[in-house]
Amino acid sequence: MKATNIDEKNPLESLDVWEEDLLERFPDPDNIVQDKTKEEYRNYETPARETVKEFYRLNHLHQTYDFVLQKEKEFLRFDKKEMPIWDAFTFLNQLVDDSDPDTDLDQMQHLLQTSEAIRTDGHPDWMVLVGLLHDMGKVLCLFGEPQWAVVGDTFPVGCAFSDKIVFSEFFKDNPDYNDSRYNTRFGVYSPNCGLRNVHMSWGHDEYVYQMMKNHLPEPALYMLRYHSFYPQHRENAYDHLMDSHDHEMFEWVKLFNPYDLYSKTPTPPDWNKLRPYYENLVAKYLPPTLKF
Repeated sequence: MKATNIDEKNPLESLDVWEEDLLERFPDPDNIVQDKTKEEYRNYETPARETVKEFYRLNHLHQTYDFVLQKEKEFLRFDKKEMPIWDAFTFLNQLVDDSDPDTDLDQMQHLLQTSEAIRTDGHPDWMVLVGLLHDMGKVLCLFGEPQWAVVGDTFPVGCAFSDKIVFSEFFKDNPDYNDSRYNTRFGVYSPNCGLRNVHMSWGHDEYVYQMMKNHLPEPALYMLRYHSFYPQHRENAYDHLMDSHDHEMFEWVKLFNPYDLYSKTPTPPDWNKLRPYYENLVAKYLPPTLKF
C-alpha cells in the first residue's frame, strides 16, 4: 500500500486530500503482524513478561502533577550531554522496555522494525524518521532515570485519572488521587483547552518531542509526543481536554500507531544493510549532534 503523495515539508497543505484517502492509507494490522495475531498484542491480563505489572504499579504511584513539573524543569533544558544521534542509538541497544508485554528485543531493533514497516508502505520519509526516532527519548535511562519515569503508556496529570488507563487500579495510591486540586474531570485545566496546555505523565514521548520540535513537521511531532497516549488514541478518554486541532492531528497519531504496535516481531532487522539509508535520512533532517 502506497500513501498518497504529501509534500514532505508542508504536509498540512495536503491534509484535505489525505483525509479523503484516509481509509486507503491506514495500514491493515494483519499485513504488519508477524508470528502472532493482532489480538495477542497489548495483553495486560496475562502479560508474558513479569516486569509489566510491577512497572505500572510504580508508574501510577509516582507520576504526580508536581513530579512531572519537576522533571520538565530538570530535563527540558537539554544540558546533560551533546552527542551524535547514533551514540544515543548505541545506548538503546542495551535497553529492553520493562513496560512492553509484546517484545524483549532491544529498543534499536524495535525502532528499525517500525521505520521499515512505514517505509514499506510508501509513507513520506519524515514519517519513516519518526519510526526511527519515536522511542529515542528512552535515553533518559542513560541519565539514571528509572524505567517507570521513562516508558509506558502516557496520560494527563493534574486532572482525574481515567479508568481507561492500563492498570488504573494502581492510581489509588497516587497522592493526586485524593487531592481536590487534581482529582476532578478537568482538574487544573479548562474544557477543550488543547493538549498543548496539558501536562502528560513524564517520559520519553515528551522528551523526544521537545528535542525534535524545531526539525520535523507538525504531524511528525504529534506522533512523537502522543504515540504512547493509548487512553486517548485507542479509548478516546480525554476528548474533553482536546481541541479541534488536536483531533485533526490525532489522525496522524492513529496512522502511526499500528506500525509502532504490530511491527514487533522476534526477528531483528539487518542493520548493516539498512545503515546507509538511515544515515542519509538522519542527515537530511537533523544536525550532526543533538543536545540531550
